[in-house]
Amino acid sequence: MRGITKRFTGVVALKDVNLVVEAGEIHAICGENGAGKSTLMKVLSGVHPHGSYEGEIHFAGRELQFDSISDSEEQGIIIIHQELALVPLMSIAENIFLGNEQARLGVIDPESTHRRTVELLKKVGLNESPEELITNLGVGKQQLIEIAKALSKKVKLLILDEPTASLNENDSQALLDLLLEFKAQGMTMIMISHKLNEIARIADSVTILRDGSTVQTIDCRDAPVNEDVVIRHMVGREMADRYPHREPDIGETVFEVRDWVVFHEQHADRKFIKGVSFHVRRGEILGIAGLMGSGRTELAMSLFGRSYGRRISGKVLMGGKEIDVSTVEKAISHGIAYVTEDRKGYGLILENEIKHNISLANLPGVSRFGIIDEGKEYSVARDSQKKINIRCADVFQYVSNLSGGNQQKVVLSKWLFAGPEVLILDEPTRGIDVGAKYEIYCLIAQLAREGKCIILISSEMPELLGMSDRLYVMNEGALIAEMKTADASQEIIMRAIVSAAKG
Repeated sequence: MRGITKRFTGVVALKDVNLVVEAGEIHAICGENGAGKSTLMKVLSGVHPHGSYEGEIHFAGRELQFDSISDSEEQGIIIIHQELALVPLMSIAENIFLGNEQARLGVIDPESTHRRTVELLKKVGLNESPEELITNLGVGKQQLIEIAKALSKKVKLLILDEPTASLNENDSQALLDLLLEFKAQGMTMIMISHKLNEIARIADSVTILRDGSTVQTIDCRDAPVNEDVVIRHMVGREMADRYPHREPDIGETVFEVRDWVVFHEQHADRKFIKGVSFHVRRGEILGIAGLMGSGRTELAMSLFGRSYGRRISGKVLMGGKEIDVSTVEKAISHGIAYVTEDRKGYGLILENEIKHNISLANLPGVSRFGIIDEGKEYSVARDSQKKINIRCADVFQYVSNLSGGNQQKVVLSKWLFAGPEVLILDEPTRGIDVGAKYEIYCLIAQLAREGKCIILISSEMPELLGMSDRLYVMNEGALIAEMKTADASQEIIMRAIVSAAKG
């Protein structure tokens, strides 16, 4: 890619970017949120068609011009986006060949579809039936099915945008092993990732973008990747510490849950959350660790207005008094906020302005006599933009045009404007670069200093150990261990999970 420049209204997203990828290598692309990584890949894959950008794309020795994603796929350039594009209530086979149906004389051939699906699943290490519905599979297996779908199109260059962002440690390592197998077979890959340890493990070279421009390309075959060097190029400054220094000032118990039981939404006889009890004190950051599927998100959602589950029982207390959290509105009124792990699905209205999204959870705060005061809404949004450093042209910009990190800041702004006492943060830094992560960590630390109760759910063990004051470990819907973070380590947490699974 030579001299790629891409403009959106009022914003230069890419500025004279150059990228060279060699055949048979894994080429990583790093950069802060908003650096232009995904935009560059959308240019390469035809999502942004020729004519909407400046510059040239050369592939296998020829200059190519793509008017659509179909054009790039015909050349063997396949992109897997960060948000999985699978249809939950369709089968694995139907998803893999959706838009690329196996047909004879215009009629879908079920035998050929089944046979080819089995072959593709074997290539990605899955033994599932081709007839299994996507909705019954975990996120890790869904990611592998996206890769199988790419392989069905005779891929020559595979682009993966944050492929491990939603995966736990074991699934992430299995996926990286699979990518190394593909490389050994001669496949060329481009991987966007914020996880520098994964890049160090599999990348042959790394291109770093900052503010829409190419900063540096590093050959990892000469020497191991130096994470500090990559971070310095990404953010334009040294980052001595990944987590802000804190001196906790922890007070009395504010939020308490007693014997919380939740049954599965689809399987009414299956107890999913099994008698969970815990408490959070004023000014405390409480971490909840656990593998994917352990019930952390379901616990959080059920506490927040019963957003998940059936036949819910147990007590929730605020300041020692039982409160009613049976609806989202009631949970908010009692000072509970929930920052979802799925910001695009549940946290934001993407095709709406920043200012509208920020005011959503507290419309009375920007209204007079039941009518929204647009001036006040604008003022609130501008204050949030400055306080949390949301990078945007203005607060009238659509949230869909923001980077992942800035979208996450909008979600946080929305809940902070609601004035919560208890803030449940579910994977608050998922898919976010180290610079934006640090800004969010500083905000979390500031909220704790102000006396807020923070519940931090994360799949990243270093994040929990770096930010939490106290930890619960969750497995199969139950809290199986409690420990001070000072006494915890990744090994101790994993040992607790393994022991519980054996027991």
